[in-house]
Amino acid sequence: MSDPEISPAPVTETNNVAASALLEAVTLGLPAGEDRPGQRQMAAAIATAISSERHLVVAAGTGTGKTLAYLVPVIEAGVTTVVVTATMALQDQLAGKDLPAVAATYAEMGGGDLDYAVLKGRSNYICQQRIAELSESAAPAAKTAAAQSLDLQLNAPLGPVATAEVHRLTEWAQSSLTGELAELDWSPSDQVWRAVSVGSDECPGAERCPKGEICFAERARHRASASDIIVVNTHLYGMHIRSGGALLPPHEVVIFDEAHVLEDVISDTIGVDLAPGRFLALAGVVGTVLADQVLIKRLTDSADTLKFAFGELAGQRLTSGLPDSIRDPLAETRVLLGRISEVLISLAPGVEAIAQKLLRAQTMLARIVESVDIALGNLNGSVAFISGRPDSPRLEIAPLDVGPALAEQVWGQRTAILTSATIPAALERRLGLPPDSTDALQVDSPFDYPNNSLLYCALHLPDPRDPGYRAGVQAELIELITAAGGRTLALFTSWAAMTEAADAVRTKIPFKVLTQRDLPKPALITEFMADESTCLFATAGFFQGVDIPGRSLSLVTIDRLPFPRPDDPLLSARRDLLGPAAFAQIDLPRASMMLAQAAGRLIRTAHDKGVVAVFDKRLGTARYRWEIISALPPMRRTRERSDAVDFLRLITE
Repeated sequence: MSDPEISPAPVTETNNVAASALLEAVTLGLPAGEDRPGQRQMAAAIATAISSERHLVVAAGTGTGKTLAYLVPVIEAGVTTVVVTATMALQDQLAGKDLPAVAATYAEMGGGDLDYAVLKGRSNYICQQRIAELSESAAPAAKTAAAQSLDLQLNAPLGPVATAEVHRLTEWAQSSLTGELAELDWSPSDQVWRAVSVGSDECPGAERCPKGEICFAERARHRASASDIIVVNTHLYGMHIRSGGALLPPHEVVIFDEAHVLEDVISDTIGVDLAPGRFLALAGVVGTVLADQVLIKRLTDSADTLKFAFGELAGQRLTSGLPDSIRDPLAETRVLLGRISEVLISLAPGVEAIAQKLLRAQTMLARIVESVDIALGNLNGSVAFISGRPDSPRLEIAPLDVGPALAEQVWGQRTAILTSATIPAALERRLGLPPDSTDALQVDSPFDYPNNSLLYCALHLPDPRDPGYRAGVQAELIELITAAGGRTLALFTSWAAMTEAADAVRTKIPFKVLTQRDLPKPALITEFMADESTCLFATAGFFQGVDIPGRSLSLVTIDRLPFPRPDDPLLSARRDLLGPAAFAQIDLPRASMMLAQAAGRLIRTAHDKGVVAVFDKRLGTARYRWEIISALPPMRRTRERSDAVDFLRLITE
C-alpha cells in the first residue's frame, strides 16, 4: 500500500480506550450489530494521529465502518474537522445517518451537543438577489426587464415553461430554510437553475450584495463556521486550496474519505478550465448592464471562434504550449475582455438592481481574465490539453504535481487522515505527504470473503483485442447470469461494449436488463433493487460509490482490466516525466484500484455471497497479475466457469 519510508501507524492503549467507549455505544445501537475489530483499530490509530499531529493513510477494507471509525476520534478529541467526500451518496449518509447517530449517543453520554453542517458550492443554492431581480411580482415594466435579463442568461428566449419554473422557485425560496437545490422534490431545468443561482466566478460576496444578510449560501457558511464537523465534497475542498484557504472555516483536522480520487480532483480544481461556454455565460451577464451590443456580439463571436479552435484539437495534449491556432484567438479575446472591463468601470448605475448586476459582471469578468492570463502565460510545471468532444471542447491546464499545493495548504497546516477501501500504490508520494510525519495502516475487512465469494477469471477467452473477444464475453454473460438467476451488475470499460452486450444478452435470458442509458443513477439503482432478478449493465461510473446489499446482487462482471487510456493528456505527461517507471507507478496502480473498487460492489454485508467474474485473461497470465490480485479482497479464485456456475446456483437455491 505504502512507500517503504512511510511508517506503520502507532496505536496507544490510552487512545484505544478513549475512542472505543463512544464507538461501542454508537455501534450497539446499529441494526446490524456486527463486531468490527478493524473499526476499533482504525479509530484508535486516528486518535493517536490527532494527538501526535501526524498524518495517517488508512486502507480500510469494505465493511470496516470507516465513517464511524473517523467520526468518533475527532469528536472525542474536540477538534474542528472538515470531512471531504468524493460522492454525494457519502455526504448524504454522513448527514442523514452517521452524524445524527453519533451526535445523539454523544449527548446521552454527557458529551454535550455536537454541531455539524454540510457545505456545498454556491451554485447549489438559490440566489436571493437573482430572484429579486427576476421576481414576477415586479411592476410590468420591471417584468420586461427581468424577462430580458433572463433571456440573456439563458442564451435563449424566455418561454412559458421557464417563466413558470422561475415563479415556482421564487415562491419556494420564500419558505425554504436552506435554499438548496437538493431540497426540491422536482427538478428545474439546468438553464433556469443557472439563471436563479450564481457560481463562485460570479458572486461578489455577501458584503457587497444587498441580499447578503439573507443569502442562503452565506447562511450555510455561517452554520459551517459554528460547527464542530463540516462535510464538503472534494471539488469544494480543491477550490478552498486554490483560493489560498479562503473558502472554508479554520479547521484542525481534515479527513479525505475516498482518498483514491484525491489527486485527480485536486488537479482538476486547482488548474484552469476554459470552456467556450464561460465566455457565452459572461456575454449573458454583461449584456444585462451593457447597452453596447457590438461588444456583446464580439464576445459571443469570440466564444464561437474558440470553440472551433479548441474543437480542432479535441482530445489532444498540447506538448509545446498553446499553438498559434489557440493562442492568437485567445489573445484577441483577452484584448476584448480588457475593453469590456474599461466600459464596465465607466458605468454609473443609478439603481441598486443594476448596480448588483454590474458588480456580478465585473466579478465574473475578473475571474475569466485571471484564467486567460494563466493560459497565455508560462505553463512550466503544467500540462495543457483539449478535453471533451469536438462539439463541446474545453482548454484545460493542470499541474503535473499536486504535491506542492497540498503541502502548502494542507499538510503543513493541519492533521490529515486519508482513507479508502483501496489506496493506490505510491499515493503518499504522488500527493506530497511528508514521509517523516506520515503513518500508514492496513485494516482488513470483517467479511468472510474466502467462504462467501469467488473470483473467476475466464482464461479461455481471446485477448481483448481479438475480433472474437466480445462474442466470447456475451456467451459468458449468458451462462453466468442464467446461473445467478439474474441479479447481475455487468461492468464495462466502454459505452459501446456495454450497449452491444446488453443488446445481445437481453434476447437470450428471461431476466430484465437495464442499462446506464435508461435512467439517472439513483433511479437506476432503485429499479435494479426493486426486483432481485434484474440485471444492470453499466460503465466506469458504477465501479465505485454504488451500494447494493442483499440478494439483488450475486454476480459482478468486469469486461477488461480497467487501465487508464494511453492517450489521456494529463497522464501521458506524467508518464513522460517518469519514463520506464510510468507503468508501475501510474497505470498499474490505477487499474488495480479501479478493479478493486468494482469487485467491492459485490460483498456489502456479512451475509452477502457471490461471484466476481473478470473476462480479461491478463488477470491470470500477465507478469504483473499478482500486483492486481493482491489489491482485491481475499476471494477464492478459479479459472473454471463450472466452478462459478455451481457457486451461483448454490446461492440461488
